[in-house]
Amino acid sequence: MPFGFINRVSNATGLKEGLDVSTQRTRMIADRVAQASLQKPDAFAIPKAGAKPGSPEIGGVDLEAEMVSLADEQLRYETTAKLLEKTYARLRTVIKE
Repeated sequence: MPFGFINRVSNATGLKEGLDVSTQRTRMIADRVAQASLQKPDAFAIPKAGAKPGSPEIGGVDLEAEMVSLADEQLRYETTAKLLEKTYARLRTVIKE
């Protein structure tokens, strides 16, 4: 089989890279939550009024925002994985025929 065949006929490489990025984002979210819980006992405090996300004024991690980010990333990962699965199924069909 010619080298680079899959990259020329499908978007499998882009989808795999998308899965890698999604995995990294999930790890970053988990790391922020874990670090906050280890460093301060009140790390999950409610943000101060008017504080911007990620600013030092917050005084803690907004657990609700982090969980929303995690859920969003999980949906992106699952969708990308399904697309990659369908891409590989189409490639198998093409190769068999």
